Amino acid sequence: MPTPSHLKNPLCFDFRAARRVPETHAWPGLDDHPVVDGGGGGGEDAVPVVDVGAGDAAARVARAAEQWGAFLLVGHGVPAALLSRVEERVARVFSLPASEKMRAVRGPGEPCGYGSPPISSFFSKLMWSEGYTFSPSSLRSELRRLWPKSGDDYLLFCDVMEEFHKEMRRLADELLRLFLRALGLTGEEVAGVEAERRIGERMTATVHLNWYPRCPEPRRALGLIAHTDSGFFTFVLQSLVPGLQLFRRGPTGGWRCRRWRGPSSSTSATSSTSSPTAASTASTTAPS
Repeated sequence: MPTPSHLKNPLCFDFRAARRVPETHAWPGLDDHPVVDGGGGGGEDAVPVVDVGAGDAAARVARAAEQWGAFLLVGHGVPAALLSRVEERVARVFSLPASEKMRAVRGPGEPCGYGSPPISSFFSKLMWSEGYTFSPSSLRSELRRLWPKSGDDYLLFCDVMEEFHKEMRRLADELLRLFLRALGLTGEEVAGVEAERRIGERMTATVHLNWYPRCPEPRRALGLIAHTDSGFFTFVLQSLVPGLQLFRRGPTGGWRCRRWRGPSSSTSATSSTSSPTAASTASTTAPS
């Protein structure tokens, strides 16, 4: 595994004032893989869609997990108004003056705080993004670094993120049951596994907020490098801004990149993608 080559502060570079992409942020080989439309229309390149409440949801989850490792989740019951409030509050965080965001900068070895995406330390090139990572269990104490005097923005942000986390935990429980059913377990066996293994209880969660400023040369830059998450589930809240991409091995064995843009009322469940706004990762130490 590579060792961290740098711990860059994203505020060393003013994204909003940039008129070009400097070499520090220019990534070679961005067109190495063919890119196809992974949106609607069907066909082998269409990203799978799973309706949580459908009778064939478990079968669709199994097929998507085996063939893609990612799928678009609809019928999840997360209120669209809540998702809009999440995006609004995230935007307000990243619009804060640099001096205020610096109060919460993530130091070396720290899992939470403001800064470059955590994986950026393993690469020589910098990404065109800034982020904030926190654990919902310590949300209010963590965010006092950003808003030391509390205030309305602090309270509104904490309230909406706690509500968002509650919905993601509910969704994680539903998706866990779907995966167990996809393995062929009956309702009684699913309940037995949950009681014995306590997977849901042992899940911990992390929220990653990612912000991608407008880029003057988008073909030369990356908002977030291709990666595979290590969590049990990752729920990605998509915005209507395109850019989310999925790698999938093509029928001839080569890798193809699927470009996807979903509706704002949808969410993605995946282990190999990035988010235009917010991602909630649920991890567990339960034995397999």
